Amino acid sequence: MENARFQVDFNDLIWEGKEAEIDGGYFGGYVKPSNRVENRRDRRLAVNQNGKRQCVVLIRERHGRTLPGVFQSEGAAVPFIQRTVAPGTVVHADEASGWNALHGRYEMARINHQEAYSADGACTNGAESFFSRMRRAEVGHHHHIAGKYLLRYAREAAWREDARRVDNGTQVSCIVELAMGMAPSVDFCGYWQRSRKAA
Repeated sequence: MENARFQVDFNDLIWEGKEAEIDGGYFGGYVKPSNRVENRRDRRLAVNQNGKRQCVVLIRERHGRTLPGVFQSEGAAVPFIQRTVAPGTVVHADEASGWNALHGRYEMARINHQEAYSADGACTNGAESFFSRMRRAEVGHHHHIAGKYLLRYAREAAWREDARRVDNGTQVSCIVELAMGMAPSVDFCGYWQRSRKAA
């Protein structure tokens, strides 16, 4: 059985000539509001945040793979995108200022979400659907996916996204094949016995 299309090499380039969507979603760093109205602060301002909020930046190849990364902001992900996405790829993005630096390298298709979800062939609906599913997973069964394990949760969600239209038997075979082919985890070996902390 060929499961190669579900085995993601995170160093691979998205092939030139294809289209990719990029978007960012923020997770973690919840600041509980004060009880009394007069003591509440605008939690959107950086000065009123706790510094734990992280941005999952997603590169989603049209009809292809999903690749997440974790950064402090969308703009901080530009080098990651430039390393991963081949020149010549049409990159779809929203109007966030962090993506402006990509115009010199890629053909950009930008969409202003205040005006439309898609227009003139530009849309990031595939990336948006990933974040929708990831947020539902956080609310539904993970409950807390922020912090140092955020990238692991994002990669699991990306695998689920890529394999969601594949039958269960193929998914199980792929997971077993991947698990049996891997060396002991450098992060989790001994973690449950508390003999060492996870990275």
